[in-house]
Amino acid sequence: MHDERRRIEERVERVHNQRIKPAIYAATVPFEVEAWQAPGEPVPFEEAAAAAYAPFAMDTPWGPPWGTTWFRMRGQVPAAWAGRRVEAVIDLGFVGDWPGNQAEALVHLPDGTPLKAVNPLNQYVPIGNPAAGGERIDYLVEAASNPDILANDFAAPTLLGDVLTAGDRPLYTFRRADLAVLDEQVWHLDLDLQVLRGLMVHLGEHEPRRHEIMHTLDRAMDTLDLDDISGSAAAVREVLAPALARPAHASAHTISGVGHAHIDSAWLWPIRETKRKTSRTFSNVTSLADEYEDFVFACSQAQQYEWVRDHYPHVWARIQESVKKGQWVPVGGMWVEADGNLPGGEAIARQLIHGKRFFIEHFGVETKGVWLPDSFGYTAAYPQLAKLAGNDWFLTQKISWNQTNKFPHHTFWWEGIDGTRIFTHFPPIDTYNARFSGEEMDRAVRNYAEKGAGTRSLAPFGWGDGGGGPTREIMERARRLADLEGSPKVVIEHPDQFFAKAREEYPDAPVWVGELYLELHRATYTSQARTKQGNRRSEHRLREAELWATTAALHAPGYAYPYEKLDRLWKTVLLHQFHDILPGSSIAWVHREAEAEYARVAGELEALTAEAVAALGAGGAGGTRVFNTSPYDRAEVIRTSAGAPAYVEVPAGGSAPLAAAGSPRPVTVSGRVLDNGLVRVEVAEDGTLSSVYDLRANREVLAGRGNLLRLHTDLPNYWDAWDIDKHYKNRFTDLLDPDSVTVVEDDPLLGAIRVTRSFGKGSTLTQTVTVRAGSPRIDIETDIDWHEAEKILKAAFPVDIRAAHSSAEIQFGHVQRPTHTNTTWESARFEVSGHRWVHIGEPGYGVAVLNDSTYGHDVSRTVREDGGTTTTVALSLVRAPRVPDPEADQGRHRFTYSLLPGATIGDAVAEGYALNLPLRVAESAGAAEPVVTVEGEGVTVEAVKLADDRSGDVVVRLYESRGGRARGVLRTGFPLAGAQVTDLLERPWEEDRAAAVTRDGAVEVTLRPFQVLTLRLRRGQ
Repeated sequence: MHDERRRIEERVERVHNQRIKPAIYAATVPFEVEAWQAPGEPVPFEEAAAAAYAPFAMDTPWGPPWGTTWFRMRGQVPAAWAGRRVEAVIDLGFVGDWPGNQAEALVHLPDGTPLKAVNPLNQYVPIGNPAAGGERIDYLVEAASNPDILANDFAAPTLLGDVLTAGDRPLYTFRRADLAVLDEQVWHLDLDLQVLRGLMVHLGEHEPRRHEIMHTLDRAMDTLDLDDISGSAAAVREVLAPALARPAHASAHTISGVGHAHIDSAWLWPIRETKRKTSRTFSNVTSLADEYEDFVFACSQAQQYEWVRDHYPHVWARIQESVKKGQWVPVGGMWVEADGNLPGGEAIARQLIHGKRFFIEHFGVETKGVWLPDSFGYTAAYPQLAKLAGNDWFLTQKISWNQTNKFPHHTFWWEGIDGTRIFTHFPPIDTYNARFSGEEMDRAVRNYAEKGAGTRSLAPFGWGDGGGGPTREIMERARRLADLEGSPKVVIEHPDQFFAKAREEYPDAPVWVGELYLELHRATYTSQARTKQGNRRSEHRLREAELWATTAALHAPGYAYPYEKLDRLWKTVLLHQFHDILPGSSIAWVHREAEAEYARVAGELEALTAEAVAALGAGGAGGTRVFNTSPYDRAEVIRTSAGAPAYVEVPAGGSAPLAAAGSPRPVTVSGRVLDNGLVRVEVAEDGTLSSVYDLRANREVLAGRGNLLRLHTDLPNYWDAWDIDKHYKNRFTDLLDPDSVTVVEDDPLLGAIRVTRSFGKGSTLTQTVTVRAGSPRIDIETDIDWHEAEKILKAAFPVDIRAAHSSAEIQFGHVQRPTHTNTTWESARFEVSGHRWVHIGEPGYGVAVLNDSTYGHDVSRTVREDGGTTTTVALSLVRAPRVPDPEADQGRHRFTYSLLPGATIGDAVAEGYALNLPLRVAESAGAAEPVVTVEGEGVTVEAVKLADDRSGDVVVRLYESRGGRARGVLRTGFPLAGAQVTDLLERPWEEDRAAAVTRDGAVEVTLRPFQVLTLRLRRGQ
């Protein structure tokens, strides 16, 4: 047989694209269109309905950046169309093939009821099936003119990312607003051809099935009348039917399709626009559910549901009905799809608590899995926290983006730092916006790593980010692929069903231990430093407010615990942990609003804490007291309200009078040398630390310039705000020419030297190196006025230690990472994340580097000529990417990082809390016993609060913080009637009930390494 593949494939492609697709709509009549441009921000429907509209013609430019234009569309279905499937077809001037980053619209009836959204790949609104003919159609269409922020493939920065700088030039040209007849035979023919062509071109050229399909398509083209596409479509479909009816091989891979619409809660649009995106997409989804009974849609992020509930009650009611039918499936059980590395441990717990509770309360559904397809790596604390929230499975897709190493599994057990395992799946289709194309079907099978052991994978399908979610075309392709020779089988089902089947067939799946590190997007640990600082400080302020509110509720008559306020503030912080806000990868508008929100949260939490502390002194003499929110006893130097230093001792979770407590050896200042008898610190003429001598261990800590500030060129290959590529290390400038080095504190309780610098394009930096009496911790308070572009500033500490690994704090524990680069896996970890501290050590000696708002860092080591090893910890302080926010990180930054010589892991834990939870000085405050005190090394209290059910029970969350087994005794500052181990949602937890035993008015706890334990303490009389 002659090889005619090229002729046939090109013939089919041209006829399909140029003749069949244009014939899908058989007849059209235009709407009469009027328009009204809303001034400023979006307005309610009622205001838009009452506005004065002006005539509007097609091919007219409309839509300034971030604007809202309302279109009134009126039309009448011709009587001749009776009995036919009629739709409204609207093209706002859509551009390109990215549906989520441009114009979108929501179509309403005149009474305000939302019908359906209009998106680039979902432009229709159903009128009737069949139409009666003669119907009057009247719509009000709310159209958003959102700009394409990433146009031109990241080629240049844009000012479109903030309404304050975007200008007012119209972005789009309205192309079409018609009533149209859908020719169902032609539409189905188009879909038949899509599936067969997609399958054909991805089968091997040696496969008989490929050639069978090819010749079938050739015969089909012979059957098609090019002058009467509609009239001949049914006959063409009959030719194709046998090829579509051939059943799949018995061994064919099975793909579980789950409808999905990944909607970033903010990214290249502000939060206010996400609220509208959710209403549009959810309207589409509920409309599609009415068309397809077998449709299943999985939707995460309780925050988005709440927005729809509060602003779009009609859509909310339709969602509730779809949930009852089993077509709409809440998943994920989190408030938002948060970043996977940066939120604190208690914050991740609250993400799960608030998310799961929302779904239980509003739908009677308890989600069973963590659904995080798009976060930028995942902490090794997740398996335990997920299980403690009642989850059985974990899903993500993002690890397929790895830059260097291909992750070896798609279905596996993921083991966390404490030993907890959770069944985990990465869809081999490598997208969370699947559309069941031939390319995707082929990739899913080729990619699947578990061949020979597992037979199934999951595919989230639908257009995300405002693209409208799943479409009827995707559902039709899925139906044709349910049992088709040469293709994997597609079944639409609940993700719980997929995970149950996958686990049943593959119970002994391989195990991955530790973090799921994404070898990409490493700059998300550093970009938009003020956003990250706002998150860190909010987390600690929430801890502080809850602790002192609980103390006041127990000890201050008449004080009312602020349940509603704390709940609202927690949810605000959780929202801003979304995986494009906290990582710093959103537009300027998003980060401008985030900083304002963090400031508001700080003000409210300060007021709540002050109110609780004041309540403790109500009715008594009061006096000035110092309050310690940390879970560790503190003895340190603070500044009083008058600014004078004072040395105080304060118990963990308690308070003490502001009074002299002992007399530690004083600090001496001699030239540029600070000495407190524990450490001696010398600041060099160039402003670096030339020596840090540990007087207790009689050893020099540094092996080179300490606190060396290095300014690197930082232009990644792509994804500016997200990525830092390894080549950043190759070009840098050391900041060694200070403007001044000056002693600014010379007091027996503290000594400080200030270094000022000017550099680059007008940037200035002031650092104050402080040593306090009684503490080996060396604080470096930093104030930067930053005006660089495409740079990253690092602070390096070369330490005379031969460390085989570094330990970095994560949620409820820490992870160890090798300092060598033996393999590509270690080499790829050239930038990593940590929370309050990084520790390096050799047997008998360690050093920690602490911080109050920094996450990104790197650890490297070299061998010196003298044979010793230098291990260097370098904190990433601030970046200057220009996409998507051209002004990212510009301006003022204030933060502190510290060097802690002679530190154990336990020291790092305690001092990390101390740096992030400064002691509070309050006037007219009364004494009160700590809510709880803990005896036992390694047992660390993370949260103290009242139970969410308002029973008055006290909830304490604690964990083992050093990586070893721990025993402890927890005593209460109130009469204890009983203690119960609970899950994160404060429900009885039978699996670990033996971890806590109540005896003699106290609770004895036994913890495995890094175990998290939640106790519900019932109050006695």
